[in-house]
Amino acid sequence: VEDHKAWLDDIKAWAKCNKISYPIIADSSRDLAVKLGMLDPDEKNAAGLPLTARVVFIIGPDKKVKLSIYYPATTGRNFDEILRVVDSLQLTAYKKVATPANWKPGD
Repeated sequence: VEDHKAWLDDIKAWAKCNKISYPIIADSSRDLAVKLGMLDPDEKNAAGLPLTARVVFIIGPDKKVKLSIYYPATTGRNFDEILRVVDSLQLTAYKKVATPANWKPGD
């Protein structure tokens, strides 16, 4: 969790806010990672255990998963794409439209 707390400072600086309203958790036992299928079977740590993948879940106001993206442990996330998807999900939640590949707000 200590590493994650440092990320919060980056998020706050980027978003120009003082508080983050979502929880930051640790999963040292890997129970949650196993339950959510977040282990990368191809990448192992020094002890031979699978590394956790970089998985993004976007949960809607209705508490349902709207999107999940699984990035291998060796691949970073594309935050521009994640923000684009959030914009699309917010738009299409209230308007009967579909956004095409590479859509950006204002298109």
